[in-house]
Amino acid sequence: MSDEEPPPRVRVTAPHAGSAAASARPMPHHGAEAPTSDIAGVYARSLIRSQLRLGIVFAVGFVVATALFVLGIAFVPQFDETFVFGVPLSWLLLGAGVYPLAITVGGLYVRAASRNEARYRSLTEDE
Repeated sequence: MSDEEPPPRVRVTAPHAGSAAASARPMPHHGAEAPTSDIAGVYARSLIRSQLRLGIVFAVGFVVATALFVLGIAFVPQFDETFVFGVPLSWLLLGAGVYPLAITVGGLYVRAASRNEARYRSLTEDE
């Protein structure tokens, strides 16, 4: 080991939220375009709220549709008595039947989200 002393430690702290240094820096914007006015910020927040609402509605709808699908299979005894390639039909429906539902819900969500974003773009271009 060497006999040299390590450099003294330096404490680094973030500026306080109310200080001039904290408010002097511009806030980073994580989008394609920064909102240039207050109305653009309102439009952006409106888009975020509508996308969140859309996501929640589709998630709840998917859970309800999946639960109804599973309950429908559970309460129809003929699915357990019918065999396809030695596997009960209920197992095949549960294993493969949910995928078309998920793909359909996903496609509808993408279409609705794209419509929301197109509406947002048309509002911001009219500004």
